[in-house]
Amino acid sequence: PPALPEPRGPRRVVEKEAIFDRTYSDWVDGDLLNIYAFNHTVLRNRTEGVRVSVNVLSDHKDLPVLFVVRQKEAVVSFQVPLILRGLYQRKYAYQEVSRTLCQPQTKVEVETQHFYVDVSTLSLNASYQLRVTRVENFVLRVCTGESSTGSGVPFSPQYFKYEFPEGVDSVIVKVTSAMAFPCSVISIQDILCPVYDLDNNVAFIGMYQTMTKKAAITVQKKDFPSNSFYVVVVVKTEDEVCGGALPYYPLSKHTSPDEPVDQHNRQKMLEVMVSPAITSEAYVSSMLFCLGIFLSFYIITLLIACWESCRQQKRKGLLAAMDSPSPDTGHARSIPSSFLGHAPYDSYGYGSFGECRMPSLTSLPAGAGGCAAMPTLPVLPENGSSGSTEAVTDSMGSAEVPYGYAGQDQFKRRIPSAPMRQLCIAMGERSLENVAGRPRLDSLSSVEEDDYDTLADIDYDKNVIRTKQYLCVADLARKDKRVLRKKYQIYFWNIATIAVFYALPVIQLVITYQTVVNVTGNQDICYYNFLCAHPLGNLSAFNNILSNLGYVLLGLLFLLIILQREINYNRALMRNDTHALECGIPKHFGLFYAMGTALMMEGLLSACYHVCPNYTNFQFDTSFMYMIAGLCMLKLYQKRHPDINASAYSAYACLAVVIFFSVVGVVFGKGNMVFWIIFSVIHIVATLLLSTQLYYMGRWKLDSGILRRIVHVLYTDCVRQCSGPMYVDRMVLLVMGNIINWSLAAYGLIVHPNDFASYLLAIGICNLLLYFAFYIIMKLRSGERIKLIPLLCIIGTSVVWGFALFFFFQGLSTWQKTPAESREHNRDCILLDFFDDHDIWHFLSSIAMFGSFLVLLTLDDDLDCIQRDKIYVF
Repeated sequence: PPALPEPRGPRRVVEKEAIFDRTYSDWVDGDLLNIYAFNHTVLRNRTEGVRVSVNVLSDHKDLPVLFVVRQKEAVVSFQVPLILRGLYQRKYAYQEVSRTLCQPQTKVEVETQHFYVDVSTLSLNASYQLRVTRVENFVLRVCTGESSTGSGVPFSPQYFKYEFPEGVDSVIVKVTSAMAFPCSVISIQDILCPVYDLDNNVAFIGMYQTMTKKAAITVQKKDFPSNSFYVVVVVKTEDEVCGGALPYYPLSKHTSPDEPVDQHNRQKMLEVMVSPAITSEAYVSSMLFCLGIFLSFYIITLLIACWESCRQQKRKGLLAAMDSPSPDTGHARSIPSSFLGHAPYDSYGYGSFGECRMPSLTSLPAGAGGCAAMPTLPVLPENGSSGSTEAVTDSMGSAEVPYGYAGQDQFKRRIPSAPMRQLCIAMGERSLENVAGRPRLDSLSSVEEDDYDTLADIDYDKNVIRTKQYLCVADLARKDKRVLRKKYQIYFWNIATIAVFYALPVIQLVITYQTVVNVTGNQDICYYNFLCAHPLGNLSAFNNILSNLGYVLLGLLFLLIILQREINYNRALMRNDTHALECGIPKHFGLFYAMGTALMMEGLLSACYHVCPNYTNFQFDTSFMYMIAGLCMLKLYQKRHPDINASAYSAYACLAVVIFFSVVGVVFGKGNMVFWIIFSVIHIVATLLLSTQLYYMGRWKLDSGILRRIVHVLYTDCVRQCSGPMYVDRMVLLVMGNIINWSLAAYGLIVHPNDFASYLLAIGICNLLLYFAFYIIMKLRSGERIKLIPLLCIIGTSVVWGFALFFFFQGLSTWQKTPAESREHNRDCILLDFFDDHDIWHFLSSIAMFGSFLVLLTLDDDLDCIQRDKIYVF
């Protein structure tokens, strides 16, 4: 270390009168103390900034020059070279330093204040330059931009003052720059001395955020008792926190790791602008607008319900009139098919639909035992069959007799003939009348699905029925309605339980996040659109939370619609209505209740996510999206496969695995090749297993003999004889599904998308859209039709989804980048000066999801008068 100068007696003190805007070139050593005395006039209604700039010309890093500025109410001291630390305790030295002095308050109209600049050192001789100037545009005005050039550097921070005018309760401080780097920090501080304006202390008080090209902070008057604040601009020593690269840090044998590095001139030009924020009236009008939009759906639904009720009453009256004998002929009047709203379904014209009806007893082949011969499945475990030839559907052996009105084939009721009824009873089959005669709404406590699967011949029945080439809904709706009702109600109760246990810790966590943001002032924790973030109370972005109200209100409306439908259906069962008992798609409402609950929870958890959006909270916004996509696919499959749909436990277990991978992918998936390989393999294997399950209707078994059975099937169908697939339609769907899923897996493995949660959601949505398109095509191909209400819902929902996705992909912020880089995507509000593009996405997507649910609910209403043994399964 350099030797300190020997003291040569008392230190000399030289005091000099100094003036503004003059450069003083001088020197100082260990025996000399220079004092510069300045005075300036301070007006009570006018604030002027004073800036002290120094430049030490001597290179004595171990013996710096100390500058002390003594004011009326504050003391500011700094050394030159100024040493600032960066990441990994790197040191950066600056020979030029500029500091803005804190402005003392005055109570008189005019006051002359004095301040002193003391210069001292322990070195032998240090030369320096000193200059004191007034700051131009120190006080910011509303709606005007003030810029500073050439002084935005780490050793030369700047700050400006803003005073709230009368009638303005909140403002937005916007800072812009044409340069992304060097990285800078914008801080809002109260009028206190000293001002924290260095890289190592700017985060001590107030609110702050890092910046590349854009920064915006909403400031409320209630948070500053003096009705004014400082806007502090500091350029950081390194760019790593803003997403930039670390500077080269030279290390050699002749340099110490603690040796400071000179970064030369890190200069940034920027502009500061203050504009008034929205008023309280804008908050009220925006909330009323949001409520008005979604409450209008309640009004529209009520009007449609009233119209439908009047229409039904009119129809019942006409039917009653038609039942009465004609005074002229004494016979009942006939009803035209057009009045009933559909054409008679005499035949489908798709495939051999005669397979769906059992032939009469007299036309059965010899040795059939009263049941038609059906193909068996080659990929079955050898012990999975029995020799029973038991009847398997309620429609077997049914004689069709007219019911209701003349000329209406679709109103025929199937009543088992006496010989066939005796045969079915002898074989252990429950007759239709036994099923219909039981109370429909009695207790479910003693009914279990497993009670009907305890005999070996039940498995044989499944093999026979579910491997038919052409299946009807009656073939897959054989289980007792009470059993299935209980099975599908579990979906609702499970998701309600999941929602409670999931939402409570989420709410607690985001409240903690918001509290941390408010207490520390660190606005880099949350990724808002700061140019359109309107605070309310302790919430930083109330508009992003309010826009999620649509999910909750429309989800509740959907639950009310389902409740009304279930009440009407139960009333029909109580009066033994033939249409409810034997016609149409079997009505099970548990999955619909689960979908409505999931939509409400999506709104709640999306609101929680937007309390403080960041990568650790993103799973809150997507978890119930996965559930909605999965539940919609399950509901589509359940429509024509009610007996073999997945149970709630297995469905939610699979969704839990999806959410688990979502969390792991967000945390560890970025650029991790091992993770992507594992995920892609699991994705492909799961696709193959699900395809096999769907193709064989669950009649296969994963055991030690599966490979041998696969080889046997391939040898039989591809080598010995070149035969096509038995189930062509299913094969087409599954081949397309595998192509899409394998392509998505390859895309993920090659590209490694940064937003893994959205990638996973895209997989679910693609599969849902594929299955929905297949369902629509097969429905139309089978001779069925789409009624007016579901058709309008499909068209309207498609249009709304298109607009919603446009606003979704605007990308106003992204937690895949640093907070400073994310703010480069921020944009101003576009609706009522309150809502941004992402809020409109919330509005439109909630409406689109509600419309999608209505499509699923009403899609098969055209089949309500068609017997189930005439409805094709696909």
